[in-house]
Amino acid sequence: MAFWKRLKRSNLLKNTIWMFMGQGMRQLLRALYFLIIPRALGVEQYGLFVGVTSLAAVLAPFATLGIGALLVKNVSRNKSVFSEYWGNSLVLSVASGSALILLMMGVARIFLPGKVPWTLVFVVAISDLLFTKILDVGTQAFQAFDMLGKTAKLNVIAGLSRVVGALVFVTFFRRSGAMAWAWIYLLASVLTTVLAMWWVNRSLGRPVLALWRIKPELLEGCYFSVSMSSQSIYNDIDKTMMVQLSTLDGAGIYAAAYRLIDVAFLPVRSLLWAAYPSFFRHGQGGVAASAKYARRLIPRAALYSLLACVVLFVGAPIVPHLLGAEYARTTTALRWLSPLPLLKTLHYFVADSLTGAGLQGLRTSLQVGVAVFNILLNLWLIPAYSWRGAAWSSLASDGMLAASLWMAVLVLGRQEGARQLAASENPA
Repeated sequence: MAFWKRLKRSNLLKNTIWMFMGQGMRQLLRALYFLIIPRALGVEQYGLFVGVTSLAAVLAPFATLGIGALLVKNVSRNKSVFSEYWGNSLVLSVASGSALILLMMGVARIFLPGKVPWTLVFVVAISDLLFTKILDVGTQAFQAFDMLGKTAKLNVIAGLSRVVGALVFVTFFRRSGAMAWAWIYLLASVLTTVLAMWWVNRSLGRPVLALWRIKPELLEGCYFSVSMSSQSIYNDIDKTMMVQLSTLDGAGIYAAAYRLIDVAFLPVRSLLWAAYPSFFRHGQGGVAASAKYARRLIPRAALYSLLACVVLFVGAPIVPHLLGAEYARTTTALRWLSPLPLLKTLHYFVADSLTGAGLQGLRTSLQVGVAVFNILLNLWLIPAYSWRGAAWSSLASDGMLAASLWMAVLVLGRQEGARQLAASENPA
């Protein structure tokens, strides 16, 4: 009874539950997809496909130039500007996404020479750099209005489309390899994105162009893009580098283990999604206010993450029974990566407190530094130790990011407090 009373009072709790249910269903669908596709493609073809999608993940944040995050920031504070940010986001998504498709084709020649068909890169680029990014902005539109129920439903639909696609692939195209799966992957993205656009237009309003808003916020939007890209680099670039610097077999093993880490982090990610608009509202009071809000959320999230680390470490031997004998070494990879949910919990909330306080530039700088560190470490460790090197690099990068973000928030909070004290003692 107490839980239901609290649920009625707490919008954050309701939204977190919505996101957990939606992301949970999506992850369950991803798990089904994960059980189907790696088996159907085999470890080498799966490693090939993940190498391409990981490269797209690094470029994807630039596909909207941060307009989705700006939409959440501004609309969460003033709902009347939604149509203008929605219209701008669609224009920027198409323009920048198209440019990034061409860029990815060129980058792939450097990072993936000779190993990946250009058609595979092109099809994945259209899916992940154009249609999927428009879908993401659609989910952010509902997020800005604290309508996380609809965000959750879109996530479920996106996951369901991939599962249906995987079943079609296994039934009709199983021996066709990664290229056939890429075309089905694209079709699923297109259908889901069209549905999302229709739903946003119907529920929140039709898009209106206000291009004059873009220039004043372009720098901040770029900060968001660079921040998200840096995040993708230290989360995903190692999988692309595994394809180039190690073996497809090693890339598949490591990608499978990391996917399970993502599943374990789901409840915390749901809370982060639900709390994101609130960080902007609290952040109007400065970094101390947004950090105080973060500290309210961290303890329970950290406790869950610690338990998840233990479960991942102990339950790792189950993985080969689910994915097949060729994934036997994923057990060891998963055990190495098992501390990641806790490390991610320790840095995501603090990072969002900087964003909410208008310090996205600082957050971006720290994340770029960690991304560069991650790449350099991978260049050294992956050729020598394959997926073990990638795992060690991930742990070092997430640990370094957590330490630097906490230090930044503590220093800025003290400086802010000192300024406020001085202002109170010496009023103008």
